Amino acid sequence: MAVQEIWLVRHGESLANVAAARAEGAGDDVIDVEYRDADVPLSPLGESQSRSLGQELADRGIDDVPVALWVSPYLRAQQTIEIALGAGGLAEPEKRVDERLRDRELGVLDLLTLQGVRNRYPEEERRRQWLGKYYHRPAGGESWADVMLRLRSALVDVERIEGTERLVVAAHDAVVMLVVAVCLDLDEPALMEFARTHAVANASLTRLRRERAGAPWMLEEFSSVGHLDDDEVTAHTGRKDDEHVR
Repeated sequence: MAVQEIWLVRHGESLANVAAARAEGAGDDVIDVEYRDADVPLSPLGESQSRSLGQELADRGIDDVPVALWVSPYLRAQQTIEIALGAGGLAEPEKRVDERLRDRELGVLDLLTLQGVRNRYPEEERRRQWLGKYYHRPAGGESWADVMLRLRSALVDVERIEGTERLVVAAHDAVVMLVVAVCLDLDEPALMEFARTHAVANASLTRLRRERAGAPWMLEEFSSVGHLDDDEVTAHTGRKDDEHVR
């Protein structure tokens, strides 16, 4: 038995998402967050989103086939899936916490708004505009290509999972977007075009499927939020680097 489906969950709204949106709206340079990135918790809305997600997972019969669970080590992703499983009355599948599923690292640009990057690191902003998001690596951080490299490594391990048909991954917007890119074999132009018209919402569900081991992956659903009420859907990404640049 091989994995035939990957269900990708983005964490619910976090306190950093809220702070980033507030800072952008106020025209501030710096995002006021008291936690390091790995320790940022969910906001109250994020907790509500996670409960709604859990009911959706239960309604879809997430555990009607053998399931494995991979989770980012970051707190907001772990809280999301824990709350979701509890709200849906679902038993926790065999879980693996994998550092390769962590959010993209932004280095010197961490905790800066887009305006803050322009004001404080104008040369870095010029590099980003010139290189484009796919290849731009801020000092001390990662490019999208860097994140794809660690995700390729993680996805090799999917082929080693035994006795499981469905893999659930609880992680971050960049991870969801780039797992899709790796599975669909998107090159830079194709990925940038896809990202131009698609965004990964908080507490959303994305699904990939294949017919058998070794067969091509197909994208069946991307960033579904139909399980959220209108007032639960957050439009912002919460990441100051998620504008569609070049």
